[in-house]
Amino acid sequence: MTARLPDAYFDRMYASADDPWQLSSRWYEQRKYAITLALLPIRRYRHAFEPGCSIGTLTTLLASRCAHVTAMDVAEAAIRAADARLVDQGCRDRVILSRGSLDEPWPNGPFDLLVLSEVAYYLTADTLAAVLRRECPRLRPGATVLAAHWRHPVADYPLTGDQAHDILHATPGLKSLGGYRDADVVIEVFDTGDGRSVAAREEVPGAGE
Repeated sequence: MTARLPDAYFDRMYASADDPWQLSSRWYEQRKYAITLALLPIRRYRHAFEPGCSIGTLTTLLASRCAHVTAMDVAEAAIRAADARLVDQGCRDRVILSRGSLDEPWPNGPFDLLVLSEVAYYLTADTLAAVLRRECPRLRPGATVLAAHWRHPVADYPLTGDQAHDILHATPGLKSLGGYRDADVVIEVFDTGDGRSVAAREEVPGAGE
């Protein structure tokens, strides 16, 4: 098995449909994005990194919580669609779009938010583990790592969502802050700092005692 699904797999998906996963129209996706944003423990971020951004549906939402977003995808058609969506939403100036894959060296940040939304299971277990061990130490101290993945098995994917999240839990330096899980999706938040809860960060009386 190769280290990840080949670029041609995604090129074929976008050749057959502008939005092959119906990211912009399904209520399932809209609900998932709402939960994803609600789980972020910090109100505002300086610079987020979103590999596998697809057509930019989540990217536009991240731009409302971040001063800057660097987003990338392996499919040129997805990048073009994301560009048009960001322009339409009036946030193109805050987003750097490029073509690239999660397993390649990540762009220079430094990033205080990493978003792995429906992308980690495209890599094999060994490759994903190696990428996270290589790149997560380059995140800012106290950075947030958010991961959201479909839990049902897909024959084409090297991993399930649950397997990808098991690898995240085993990554040195990542501390779990909590998450959401149902029959369809797992969404979890980690941090590269001391793992304090939101209430502890806000010094709410009684938190952390």
